[in-house]
Amino acid sequence: MFYPQSMTETELIVPEKDLLAVTRVLAGQGVFHQTDASYLSSEMAIASVDSWQGKATAYAALERRVLAAMQALDVEEGPPPAAERASMIEVEVVRPLVEQIEQEVQKASEQLASEQEQLEQLQSYVHQLEPLAGIALDVGALRQPRYLFSMLGLIPVANVERLQMSLARIPSVLLTLRQDSRKAVVWLVGTQRNADILKRGARSAYLNPLNLPDAYQGTPSEIIESLQTGIERAQQHVAEQKATMTGLHEARKEQLQMLLWRVRVSRMLADVITRFGRLRYTCLIVGWVPSSGVADLTQQLTQASPGILIETTPSKRGGIKQNVPVALHNPGILHAFQLLVTTYARPRYEEVDPTLLIMLTFPLLFGAMFGDVGHGLVLVLLGGLVASRKVRALRGLASLGMIIVACGLVATLFGFLYGSIFGLENVLPALWLRPMDNIMQILMVAIGAGVVLLSLGFLLGMLNAWRARDWGRLLFDHNGFAGFVLYWSLIGLAAGAFVVGFPVRPLVFVVPAAVAGLAVMFSEVLTHLIAGHRPLVEGGLGTYAIGTIFELFETLISFLSNSLSYVRVGAFAVAHGGLSAVVFILALMVSPNRGVGYWIVVALGNLFIIGFEGLIVGIQTMRLEYYEFFSKFFAGGGMRYQPIRLLPTTKE
Repeated sequence: MFYPQSMTETELIVPEKDLLAVTRVLAGQGVFHQTDASYLSSEMAIASVDSWQGKATAYAALERRVLAAMQALDVEEGPPPAAERASMIEVEVVRPLVEQIEQEVQKASEQLASEQEQLEQLQSYVHQLEPLAGIALDVGALRQPRYLFSMLGLIPVANVERLQMSLARIPSVLLTLRQDSRKAVVWLVGTQRNADILKRGARSAYLNPLNLPDAYQGTPSEIIESLQTGIERAQQHVAEQKATMTGLHEARKEQLQMLLWRVRVSRMLADVITRFGRLRYTCLIVGWVPSSGVADLTQQLTQASPGILIETTPSKRGGIKQNVPVALHNPGILHAFQLLVTTYARPRYEEVDPTLLIMLTFPLLFGAMFGDVGHGLVLVLLGGLVASRKVRALRGLASLGMIIVACGLVATLFGFLYGSIFGLENVLPALWLRPMDNIMQILMVAIGAGVVLLSLGFLLGMLNAWRARDWGRLLFDHNGFAGFVLYWSLIGLAAGAFVVGFPVRPLVFVVPAAVAGLAVMFSEVLTHLIAGHRPLVEGGLGTYAIGTIFELFETLISFLSNSLSYVRVGAFAVAHGGLSAVVFILALMVSPNRGVGYWIVVALGNLFIIGFEGLIVGIQTMRLEYYEFFSKFFAGGGMRYQPIRLLPTTKE
């Protein structure tokens, strides 16, 4: 259990002459979370602020142009430069070079595109003429027929029947000369008298006519031969242009990569500077730094600017209204479970980071519901495969790999406790119990585990309230001390009423339950009282009284529902065993002699259980974590710690 990293508010007053040097240090260290202070600029410095905003816009435009040139030449961004080379470059210095490269790339790209278009056009002509290769007909005679209308071209296969139906009453012939899965080569023939109607019908069916240039004369076979010569020539031109592009790639690769990073760094520095407060001769910089990095950053800033003024204010956890960024740097396997936490919410600065808790409880709840040695080991292998990123289709799930491994290991452990391997319960001895044979016992154990987790949630909620110095929430909230006492008093009353031989009389719990219930009911009044807030009751007294009754009722219902929700842990453990039993029953129905069919059904059934039930159990585990456990102590809503960095990093 950890708290987010301790943060220190840092304010800098920097001489104008040291502006760039200090900015490079702040961005280069990668620990300074900047707060916008531009609103503090004096009226005399507004022009300077606008100037830097204009520079940032210009750098962003140059970066887009460089990226476009790199995309055209298939040049990757490459590794970032060394930190000492990450400096700002003037727009007017780099722009001529960018424009020169841009012109070279544009010219070569346009020529290549033109040659490829010509090649594709020639190949299309050949494709349409090939069905007519055996016809001894001068194609030129089809261009300006005196009495007949003729159209040769490509049409989507799905539209051929549609065109035939639309021209059913028009004297015409539609011949399909060639067809593949998508396109068909057709020849439409009719009279000149109906030419307009035939053209409209062809257009509506998306018939793309073959329009050969007048230079191509003779029979289809003669024209095809001429086209093949043109195709060979076009292919040669395309190869030459690709060689030109390859030459440009090799010649400009390093230069483009250097330009990209120089322009990108300049744009980032300009963006950072636009958020500084500008005075007449100095700049005001405000932000947050992890407390552990303040000393080193201060030393680097003093070296960069001897005249700098630095003021640091460590943030206290009790300042719940402070907008303090939250830095989470959980190592190793904890980072995977941190994703589950941040999916729900980011902890506030004064809150416990529940990453370690969810790493312990999530696999435990999952394994208890999905206990099977064989199924657990399959999940371990699957999780390892996902985490390895070796399967391209699963790379998007890589962050879940270690979670699946942890859940699989705990499921394997519970499999030994339940004595189950791939649904077989007569192979391994049960080290604890078999869920199907001890249904009530495992359901009661599940409720008991839920009570323990909810109690831990109460304690963490009180700890968070204490750290935040929120005494009203600590003492009187339904998730605070009063709620905790009320919850356990109700458990004591229930135990005294239903458990035979319970050593404590139920009346012992009545007084604390009543006092705690009243404290929860009037938590708002009591909180206002100790905080010195007046009036104690906002709004009408009658409305407030009715509201408190309903709030107490809602609290009691939530206590009951939260506790009973953990019944699903035992229920799913029983259901897991029952579903495995159903698989073997189906297998026996398919093959009573336990032949090949029997084992095929068993294998498919186990795959279904691992996939479908595993997904359902995972969802139920997440629900128990988010809606039952987290609701007791974790409000979330923290601001993400995003330090300014010139160069990329793998850290959060």
